[in-house]
Amino acid sequence: MHNYDVKQEVTDKYSLRGRVFNKIREDILSGKYREHEELKEVAIGEELGVSRTPVREAFRQLELEGLIQIVPNKGAYVTGITAKDVEDIYRIRSLLEGLCAKWATEYITQEQLEELEENVYLADFHAAKGHLDQMADLDNRFHHILYEACNSKQLARLLIDFHEYVLRVRKKTLSSGGRGRISNDEHRQIMEAIKAKDADRAEALAHEHMINAYDNMVKNGLYHIYPSYGEDGPADGKG
Repeated sequence: MHNYDVKQEVTDKYSLRGRVFNKIREDILSGKYREHEELKEVAIGEELGVSRTPVREAFRQLELEGLIQIVPNKGAYVTGITAKDVEDIYRIRSLLEGLCAKWATEYITQEQLEELEENVYLADFHAAKGHLDQMADLDNRFHHILYEACNSKQLARLLIDFHEYVLRVRKKTLSSGGRGRISNDEHRQIMEAIKAKDADRAEALAHEHMINAYDNMVKNGLYHIYPSYGEDGPADGKG
C-alpha cells in the first residue's frame, strides 16, 4: 500500500514529473533523508505511486540543484544542504530580497499592500499569544507577497527556491530568542518603506533583515541542524 499517491494530488499546477521532483526535494530539505543516504528509484517510485522514469528525471534535476550526487554504476546519494550552503544562501538572499523590496515599491498593488499590513498585524497578535506555528506561516507569506509584488518572474523564482531551501532551519530559529517578534518588527519597517515609496530604504531594510535572520540562526542552532562545511566528503557510493 502506497504511503503517498502523487497522482491523486488535487492541484494540476505541476506536471507529474514536476510533482515527483518537488516531493523528493521537499523530503530532502525537511531532513527525511540523511546526509549521504542512498535514494533508490524503485522504492521512491512505489512510495509515490509512479514508475521509475519520473523518479529518474527528478534525480537528474536534483543533481543540477546540488541536492543529490549521482555516482555512476552505484546510485544516487543525498548531499542536501550544509551550514556553508545556508550562509551562502543568506548572503545572496540579502542582496536579492533588497532588490525585490526596491522593485515592490514601484509595482505593488493596493491589494498586496493591504495584505502586507494585515500580515504584520496578525503576526503581532500571534506573537503575543505565543503561537509559533502561525508566526512561521505568516513569515513565509510576508516574503511571498513581496515576491509577487516585485513584478519579476525570474527574481521571484530564485527567491522562492532559496526560501524553501532553508525552511527547515527557519522554523526552528524563528521561535528562538524572541526572533519571531523582532522579525515582524523588521517586516513592519519594510512594509512602511514600501508604502511610502521609499525604494532605497526598503532595499536597505530588506537587506538588513536577511543579515539579522542569518545571525540569529548562527546563535540558535544552525550548526546543530546542518553539518558544518567540510565535515564530510561527497558520497562515495559505499552506502
